[in-house]
This record gives sequence, C-alpha cells and structure tokens, in this order.
Amino acid sequence: MASIMTNASAMTALQSLNSTNKQLSVTQARISTGFRVAAAENNAAYWSIATTMRSDNGALSTVKDALGLGAATIDVAYTGINKAIDVTKEIKNKLVAARQPGVDRAKVQSEIAELQNQLTSIAESSVFSGENWLSVDSSQATYNSTKTIVASFSRSGGQVSIGTISVDITKTELIDANDQSGILDTQDTTANGNVNYSILSLDISAFTDTTNDLQDLEQMISFVDGGIGKMTTAASSLGAVKQRTNMQKDFVSSLMDAITSGIGTLVDADMNEESTRLQALQVQQQLGVQSLTIANQNSQQILSLFRG
Repeated sequence: MASIMTNASAMTALQSLNSTNKQLSVTQARISTGFRVAAAENNAAYWSIATTMRSDNGALSTVKDALGLGAATIDVAYTGINKAIDVTKEIKNKLVAARQPGVDRAKVQSEIAELQNQLTSIAESSVFSGENWLSVDSSQATYNSTKTIVASFSRSGGQVSIGTISVDITKTELIDANDQSGILDTQDTTANGNVNYSILSLDISAFTDTTNDLQDLEQMISFVDGGIGKMTTAASSLGAVKQRTNMQKDFVSSLMDAITSGIGTLVDADMNEESTRLQALQVQQQLGVQSLTIANQNSQQILSLFRG
C-alpha cells in the first residue's frame, strides 16, 4: 500500500542507517583510543579486571624499586665487610710479625692502631639511604635486628599480601655501640694477663718476649683470625641474599610484563580487525544513505499519480 502518511521503507532504511552509524562510532573510538574496552560501559567485567590489574602492576613497580633499593643497601654492607676483611688481615699479619722476638712492638702497634681506625671508619661509613648494617646501636628505640626488603605483592580472593626478604644483621654487625657484640668490638680475655681486648682495641705495645706475653700474642692472632672467619661468613650470607634479591627483581619485572600482556588481551583493540570493520561499515553507511534517499522518493512517485 502506498501512503503519504507512513513511509515504512524510509523508516526501515533510517533504522538501518542509525545502527550502522552507531557501529561506526564504536569502531572509530576503538581505532582512536586503541582499546576495545575503554570504559565500564563497553564491558563492565573486563574493565573491572583490567583496572584492578593495572593497580596491582603499579604496586609491583614500587616493589621493583624497593628491591633495587634493598640490593643497593646489601651491596654497600657487602662491600664494607669485604674491605674490613682486608684490613683485618693486615692486622693479623702485623701480629704475626710481632711474634718474632726482638721486634719493636710499640712501632708495630702504631701501625695496628691506624688499621683499627680504618676499620671503624669502614663500619661507620657503610651507609645507604640512612641504613647502616655494620655499625649499630642496639639500645636505640628504632633498632631492629631484622631488616626486611619488600619483595612481592599479590592478590588472592580480594585480599592483598606483601612478601619480604629478611636479613638478620646480628650476623653482619661489625660494631655495636651498646653492648660491644659486633664482630670487631666483641671482647676476649688474655689467658695470662687477664686483659680484655677486641680487634678494635688490642694493644701489644707493652708486650715483651716473656712466655706469657708470647702466649697472649698468639691468642690474639687466633682471635683475630676467628674474626676474619666470622666476617667471611657474614659476607657470604649477604652475597646469597643479594643474589636472591636480584633474582626476585628480575621475576617481578617479568611478572609485570605478563600482567600487561594479559590486560592487553582483555581490553586492547585488534587494529587489523577494526580497520577491516571500519571499511565495511563505511560502505554500509553509504548504501544506507542511498537506500534512505530511494525510500524518500516514494512520496514523489505518489504525487506523479495526480498529475494530469
């Protein structure tokens, strides 16, 4: 039925054209933003997942920075202990030389004193970002014998958790100003002279060639050698922790890449697919406009019926 009041063909063509224009608008938005899901209205579930994972990736980036800071702190302490081992070896060498009868032990002691000062300097200057794991004061309220490095961030069942790497610095302390429990300031007592001494405070300037003095000197040599062994163990422990820290840092970096890739799978637009769809919709749009034009011509055809 031909009617001038209702043009069903035009309405159908208009609906089809509007639908094509909407799809074209969506496709153009995807191409311009690069996202298939750019807002919650596109896909609420995927948008929610992607938003949460982006937030977690930001936290992992902070964890990566924390691991880098921790690795640097460990490296400073490790370097300090290594240097302290070298200096302590020199002290042991001086003591061995002083064991020889007839040696001027006062002059040897002057050299040892400078080495002792160097040990103190090494321990006190091994600081990174305000952290010193070699020279401490365990009486301070802020003192904590266990240092932690933020190592991971994870989410399970809506609950987040933080993982850490712990370092017991009681095994690395060279000096403790509170109770002298560090490797360098721990005291020993000579068997014959009943003299308290540590690696930092031993003094052989008054030693003679008497049997008792020589025995005490040999005891000091053994004590200093034991200190070197303790520092070697401490350096090994720090080296193992540093290796783990670097491995964890690499893992976190890889994890961030994997999460980013997963987010992309959920929300990124396939540009090849979208470009193909854009061309098809543009053709549909042109055909829709042409179809609507043809449908609107029906009223003109009706008018021609009344022309004489």
